[in-house]
Amino acid sequence: MRTTHLFLLIAAFFASAVTQSLRAQDSGASTAISDDYILQPLDLLQVRVFQEEDMDRELRISRESVVSLPLIGRVNLKGLTIRAAEQKIEELYDRDYLVNPQVNIVVMEYARRTVNVLGSVGSPGEIEFPREEGLNLLDAISRAGGFTRLADRRKIRLTRKNDDGSQENFVINADDMIEGDSNEVWVLQTDDLIYVPERLL
Repeated sequence: MRTTHLFLLIAAFFASAVTQSLRAQDSGASTAISDDYILQPLDLLQVRVFQEEDMDRELRISRESVVSLPLIGRVNLKGLTIRAAEQKIEELYDRDYLVNPQVNIVVMEYARRTVNVLGSVGSPGEIEFPREEGLNLLDAISRAGGFTRLADRRKIRLTRKNDDGSQENFVINADDMIEGDSNEVWVLQTDDLIYVPERLL
């Protein structure tokens, strides 16, 4: 009995060590994925379960942030980092199907994420998020060529569509952010619309 128990412990340790090694190799192959990268709808994932090759899948996250996996079915990944998604899937498999499952996720292809910056900026138009990173209001305006001489930096309008189809509108004083009078950084979401008006002369 003790021998069997010891064997199971050694096997579990070996599985964990191999999986960590695979994760390290995959993170290197995918250009050092940021630990805090949030998985996005339409990201293409490779999902592997250690020693369960028939359960490995390459799939794209749906627009509702859902993937469908063998045995456990639909899994909502909304708002999760890669590691958090791995842990969630491991927990679901561990409940009824597998003993000490080891799940590894690699992003094979990143969904294109953009915002639009219009109005009094140097190069109005679509701005793409940096790969694996977030984007805030001032960064987006900078990537759009910065404010023009006539820009009204105190009345920037941000329009955002919510998941339920509703729309929110914000008026933001960028001067307060630039001068340090505001702690708000206004982290942007995909498809946000930023409009910089002109000052009235």
